[in-house]
Formats: sequence, structure tokens, C-alpha cells
Amino acid sequence: MESPTGDNQIGPQGTETTIREAQDAFVASWGQMSGAWGISRTMAEVHALLFVTGEALNTDEVMERLQISRGNASMSLRALLEWGIVSKAHKRGDRKEYFQAEQDVWAMFRAIVRERLKREVEPLIAQIHEIRDLTGVKQKGKADAISAETHLHNERLDELVDFFMTVDQLGQRFASPQGRGLRVAAKMLAKIS
Repeated sequence: MESPTGDNQIGPQGTETTIREAQDAFVASWGQMSGAWGISRTMAEVHALLFVTGEALNTDEVMERLQISRGNASMSLRALLEWGIVSKAHKRGDRKEYFQAEQDVWAMFRAIVRERLKREVEPLIAQIHEIRDLTGVKQKGKADAISAETHLHNERLDELVDFFMTVDQLGQRFASPQGRGLRVAAKMLAKIS
């Protein structure tokens, strides 16, 4: 609504519109970032909507707000539940399923780190072990009967495994569901400059 001077008036309607526009901008930004995280844009947008509104929404509400299909909304919500950053909620007297995003930013990112470790780092460690084992030498220190080239090959892979296992251990320690490790580590690292 405009005043006689042509300026937007501030009031309940104007405030609601401003909040919705800000929420939509956040959803769009979070969705754009999804490619860098290796997840679908829709999954990121559904998460962003649930997070930024702070409300429990049902599938129909998510579909309407984001203008997406039921299948897309359902798949995204199911994936977000698996990641542990969205949970089911119930509204008294309503038989529909509602979904709400984790509102504690640190808990949310701990869940994301745990899921990324499980999906990316752990399989990579297993693959490097398998590749290393192709040389026929399954243990460190058993290099007597192998060529220098094989020894160097295995040494490089052993160093990679050690690195990724350390990353995995740190990730597990700092991103445990009950811990504050990620927040503590981030604050400590921020002080080192």
C-alpha cells in the first residue's frame, strides 16, 4: 500500500511482504549454493524454507510455497530426514505430516558434517584400501619382497589413508550429535591468525 507521497507504508501487510521476500531470497541463495555441496537444488530450497520460516510445514505447504511437484517435495523431505536436519512434527487435530528444520545452526552443521563424512570420506578410505591391496601387499612394513616402485606407490596411498582417517576421526569427534566440538574447534581456529 502506498501513501499519498508514493512511499510504501509500514504496517502489518508491509511487514509480512518484506519478511516473505527476505525468506524467498534466502531460499534462492541456499538453493544456488546446493551445487557446491553436491545436493539437489530442490532439497536445499526445501531445507532453506523450513529453516528460515522456523515453522513446521506439511508437504502441500512446501509444494505451494516453492512451486514444486509432490514427488520432488516428498523426495527432498525424505532425504532431509535421512540427513538428520529435518524432523517430523505433528499438529494436534491434523492428520497430515509436518516437517520442521533443526533451528540450532551448530547442531544442523554437525549433522551435515556427519552425513558428509559417512557419504564421502568413509567410502573413499575403503576404496583407497582396496586400491592399495591390488599390489598384493596388504600391510605396512611388508615391503621386503616388493619393488621400489610398488613400495613408493603403497607409501603414497598409506599417507592418503592416514590423512583421511585423521579427518574422519576429527570429524566424528567434533561433529558428534551431543557434542559442542565443532563450535569449540571453529572458535579456536578463528582465533589463530
